Amino acid sequence: MYFFEHYYQTVIKYDLINKFQYANVKKLPKLKKIVLNFNCKHSDTKQLALAMTALELITLQRGILTVTKKSNVILKLKKGEPIGCKIILRKRNMYNFLFKIMNEILPKIKNFKKFDLKLNKNNNYKINAFSFKLKNTLNFLELEKNYYLFRNLSFLNITFVTNKINYYEFIFLFQSFKISNRI
Repeated sequence: MYFFEHYYQTVIKYDLINKFQYANVKKLPKLKKIVLNFNCKHSDTKQLALAMTALELITLQRGILTVTKKSNVILKLKKGEPIGCKIILRKRNMYNFLFKIMNEILPKIKNFKKFDLKLNKNNNYKINAFSFKLKNTLNFLELEKNYYLFRNLSFLNITFVTNKINYYEFIFLFQSFKISNRI
């Protein structure tokens, strides 16, 4: 087991049970997945190839191209053209990337903005996911070594997806992961 996974299993679960008094262990708040994606304004194959390579270097996992669902005359896009790429991290890869973000990337960012929370207003403000954009992707050591290739990349969108939890559970969960001072 890796550090964050082990820490969640041994410490955070018991803290959540003691704080919120769950009757069912399966309803505990947890991270389901982390989604990383690059979006390109135009379907430039060179830019897409660089973005895909950057994602694969960062995560050591194979990426997926995202394509347009509809044609757009204004942007000169046809249906089915590639416009970005993404990687979905789950289980151990997710916890490894979370460790990398917490220890290598976020400490390097000076003017870090708050996370954007996506709330479900129907279910007493339940939180599904939160996300933020990394403007400087060269904070990753893997990309910094090849600066001349990756200097023109667009923003990296990082989305943390959780099971539906309320705002207080969300804050407690990420205080436990020591992300709370950045929320």
